Amino acid sequence: MKFSHLLFSLAAAAAALPAAAQEAQMNLPRVKLGAGMHQIDAQVAHTPDQRMTGLMFRKDMPQHEGMLFVFEQPSQQCFWMRNTLLPLTAAFVADDGTIVNLEDMKPQTDDSHCSAKPVRYVLEMNQGWFAKKGIKPGARLTGAPFR
Repeated sequence: MKFSHLLFSLAAAAAALPAAAQEAQMNLPRVKLGAGMHQIDAQVAHTPDQRMTGLMFRKDMPQHEGMLFVFEQPSQQCFWMRNTLLPLTAAFVADDGTIVNLEDMKPQTDDSHCSAKPVRYVLEMNQGWFAKKGIKPGARLTGAPFR
């Protein structure tokens, strides 16, 4: 009887681990960005753990919000959508704020979406946000990271 109780306790503890790991990170620092006349309130993911989790497990995100991924140096950046519930568009952004390329990404897929050239920044927004605002590759984002 004690052995089965131990197994049950271990199973319950193991079940709790994925639940804790599946919480969306909501309390990251924020930065205000501009895209033409449009304002973006972006959470900033700058540590490896923050970048790895990104927008995973989020069930919704306001239209004017996004997540800015900041890397130590420019390189080809590739993103996928495992455990990400929202359809997103990734803007791969050069140091001066110029959007290099845009990639629409489907939720819960392992498809790789990469920058067309080395970049230090990636801005994820709800899918369709850039298209609705008429923002295309070559457009320039403004804000503290790009100064």
